[in-house]
Amino acid sequence: MPEFQKFSYDVLVIGAGGAGLRAAIEAAASGSKVGVVCKSLLGKAHTVMAEGGIAAALANVDDRDNWRVHFADTMRGGQYLNNWRMAELHAKEAPDCVRELEAWGALFDRTKDGRILQRNFGGHKYPRLAHVGDRTGLEMIRTLQDHGIHTGMEVHMECTVLSLLLDSGRVAGACGYDREKGRFHLWQAKAVVLATGGIGRAFKITSNSWEYTGDGLAMAYSVGTELQDMEFVQFHPTGMVWPISVRGILVTEGVRGDGGILLNSEGRRFMFDDIPDLYKEQTADTEEEGWRYTQGDKNARRPPELLTRDHVARCINREVKAGRGSPHGGVYLDISWIKKRIPKSEEYIKRKLPSMYHQFKQLADLDITKEPMEVGPTTHYMMGGIRVDGDTQMSSVPGLFAAGEVAAGLHGANRLGGNSLSDLVVFGRRAGRFAAEFARTNGATTIDEQRLQSTAIAALAPFDRGPSGENPYQIQYDLQESMQELVGIVRTESEMQRALEAIAQLRARAERAGVVGNREYNNGWHTAVDLASLMIVSEAITRAAVMRKESRGAQFREDFPSKDPEWGKHNIIVKRSADGQMQVEKRALLPIPDELKAVIEEMK
Repeated sequence: MPEFQKFSYDVLVIGAGGAGLRAAIEAAASGSKVGVVCKSLLGKAHTVMAEGGIAAALANVDDRDNWRVHFADTMRGGQYLNNWRMAELHAKEAPDCVRELEAWGALFDRTKDGRILQRNFGGHKYPRLAHVGDRTGLEMIRTLQDHGIHTGMEVHMECTVLSLLLDSGRVAGACGYDREKGRFHLWQAKAVVLATGGIGRAFKITSNSWEYTGDGLAMAYSVGTELQDMEFVQFHPTGMVWPISVRGILVTEGVRGDGGILLNSEGRRFMFDDIPDLYKEQTADTEEEGWRYTQGDKNARRPPELLTRDHVARCINREVKAGRGSPHGGVYLDISWIKKRIPKSEEYIKRKLPSMYHQFKQLADLDITKEPMEVGPTTHYMMGGIRVDGDTQMSSVPGLFAAGEVAAGLHGANRLGGNSLSDLVVFGRRAGRFAAEFARTNGATTIDEQRLQSTAIAALAPFDRGPSGENPYQIQYDLQESMQELVGIVRTESEMQRALEAIAQLRARAERAGVVGNREYNNGWHTAVDLASLMIVSEAITRAAVMRKESRGAQFREDFPSKDPEWGKHNIIVKRSADGQMQVEKRALLPIPDELKAVIEEMK
């Protein structure tokens, strides 16, 4: 029988990005013994890829901003499918969370009078994103890591978590293995916080790093937690498209916030061609007005390049399909044009966008201060996730909490740029606080040894099949191809039904996956283990997208191109039935209180 090294905690946090670290800090501050498990090295979480800034209504650049405007912007961007309570708490608490990061040592860019500088971003009415050049996520991780390691939390790096464990219906911990040696671990806990991020590696073109295989979502689903809004996968409009080796790597929205424009192969700013009714009153009529907005003119309206990400991605996709794309299947993003507007534009670009300058110089041999970039949509973010209580972040399984991208509710049908980083700290803090409270008021758990052993045996099965088994890398590649082609930016029922058939076949192949070698440093084994999670999240995305017979936010159905008011009243819930089948159902939205309805109407 496989042996397990055993650890015991009050609160176990799975994931060490912004949400996980903030949850661990808060739980430790409450007096809990805290363990943190991460798939990569500490400090290497995907949060570092969030470049443009953290959204918070500090009102340092435009004094008209406040939590009410931020709340209304978030609800509008999410097409009103958001959990209104989460949107309210997020807008109210984000400023304090940013100031907290500042107090812990985050070195934000500054206004001339020394306050935290804020920049424009898509979907935000006013300049709202506190930033550190275009490396905000990296600064945030460094700050949280530096603060967190002094709280006494124990960190288990480079570990894959295989399964959550239950005790009479409540969470009892988790089991997994260390990726270096392949030794099994048991982390017993009174409460668990999932902060494992998203699902980008289910798609061929993605900005997401290798860890993003939907592990937290799949584990939660497998123990009975409800998933919500899984149809809403955000395709960031600007990822690199050339050279092919770097396709999908993120190009921050900050480029457009600082004056960058989108052009097709004819040299036309095509974003002026299609402005949604919901945003017409807030969008510039002319290029001149759009430029003035990016330079801080309070009387100007935002350029159409700063519309919501779902809309910009579809517009780019339209230009490419119409034959007006760039040579490598994207469009042009040009920040170099500002030399016509401001002196010393090269120094300005290098100061405001240092990472983008170096990224294109090193990876594409292109100088963005002199030439336009080629960009196209890339799988970026999952709005859907584990259904949680808006105040506590607890799921439907007692003692199991979720925060950050793995949790659903805040963003609705589409996330505004910058809201992801404030989401991490606002709800990471809440998840840690309430997980610690749950651990304090509930007794120790008991581990199901039979479940523990069966999980380990299943994880080792690919070694039993050896070289005669299916190649796990090929299975993942085939899944990514199917999801990209059939469940991508533009969807139809017939194609998604084909995707479901493909997923069923790929799941059967995954159950026959084989690996060679031993458990040490075996990437083939890690990939084989990841396949189970990828199959669950891919099926959940596809089934939810089939059920939602309308286009809204990140979901665009070519066979149902319009919004349906009736669907605007429902979320889609995915859950596991008693016999192990995936069930999909529609559920009415929580009613919005009258005082918050008034805020939305006031800010329209």
